[in-house]
Amino acid sequence: MKILILHGPNLNLIGNISADLGKRITLDKINTKIRRHVRNKETELKVCQTHKVYQAINFIQRNRNWADSLLFAPMSWAQYEYSIGESISISGIKTVQLLFNDGYQQINKKDSIFSKIVTKTIVGKPDNVYIDGIKFLQNLT
Repeated sequence: MKILILHGPNLNLIGNISADLGKRITLDKINTKIRRHVRNKETELKVCQTHKVYQAINFIQRNRNWADSLLFAPMSWAQYEYSIGESISISGIKTVQLLFNDGYQQINKKDSIFSKIVTKTIVGKPDNVYIDGIKFLQNLT
């Protein structure tokens, strides 16, 4: 299985948010946990974190023929970034939207513009929701 992981804007600062909540979660720790989880499971990853919409669209479009699926944590893009949604729809990639709870994000499933186009939305803590998304995708195959 080949999975794209697209971290949306400000996820590089998740450590600042988690510190305010008394946790120690960083994007590096999340990525390390993801890589450890897929090790020896015939799963390949391509990971991108960006604040720039055009880079997110390029990441999706350039890898659409390589990837089986996309894990996408849209953050604030979930409220307004229709061009990314259009790229996801056109690409035809099975997509899991990842939304955070417990003070990490203010956007819920019903308010996300992506909820209608993704295969599934998973809500949880940032250090667990990616693994839940990967498990869901692995069970689809």
